[in-house]
Amino acid sequence: MQYEIKGSVMPLLEITMNKGEVLWTEQGGMSWMNDGIKMDTGGRGGIGGFIGRMVSGESAWITYYIAERDNAKIVFTPELPGHIVPIELGEGESIIAQQDAFMTATEHVRRSVHIQRRLGAGFIGGEGFILQKITGPGIVFLEIGGEVAEYTLAQGETMRANPGYVAIYEPSVDYDIQRVRGIKNMLFSGEELFLANMKGPGKVWLQSMPFNNFMQQIIARMPTPEQQVVVQEVDNSDEEK
Repeated sequence: MQYEIKGSVMPLLEITMNKGEVLWTEQGGMSWMNDGIKMDTGGRGGIGGFIGRMVSGESAWITYYIAERDNAKIVFTPELPGHIVPIELGEGESIIAQQDAFMTATEHVRRSVHIQRRLGAGFIGGEGFILQKITGPGIVFLEIGGEVAEYTLAQGETMRANPGYVAIYEPSVDYDIQRVRGIKNMLFSGEELFLANMKGPGKVWLQSMPFNNFMQQIIARMPTPEQQVVVQEVDNSDEEK
């Protein structure tokens, strides 16, 4: 199996599969493919996996893409402007990712619900209690909003970020939410009242455009009901003329 990430602002992931190789994703995750690939939709992980996907807000059904010949091509695209991050996991290796990051993965990669152990991180951490834990062996492809910055934290090294900017981290990273210190900072800094505190060792991947920020910008530019009425009145007066 080979893959190529093409483009920049709205990239696409083109995967070339050999006969017998398998990818899986949620329903609707594929953008286009040639005639060398068979689709098969079903469950994964038994009843526990079925319930887990429903609880986490993911699709209850999984679609498998099986190459029936060599050089079969399939393409996946992200839902928002951003980047596609491929991560190769060894046997038993895992990462923790935000809920909407998963695109597709090779056959033996497993995905499960990850519950935040600390109440603060769950309530205020941007993604809530439920994240996703992705475990190898195999390659998983994840989508991140905007640009991506990858950091490797040494033992005891700490990084703080607005919670929504944390896209992926390794399980070895101690992740918690802490309140910003100082009354002036809380009232006048213009920043979030709570920050994600990530303590090494381990890798973290940060994103420059969280989904919530993207949606807030769209909502802020949508006309209010009063503005819509004004526009409609102007259009009606133009028609009368």
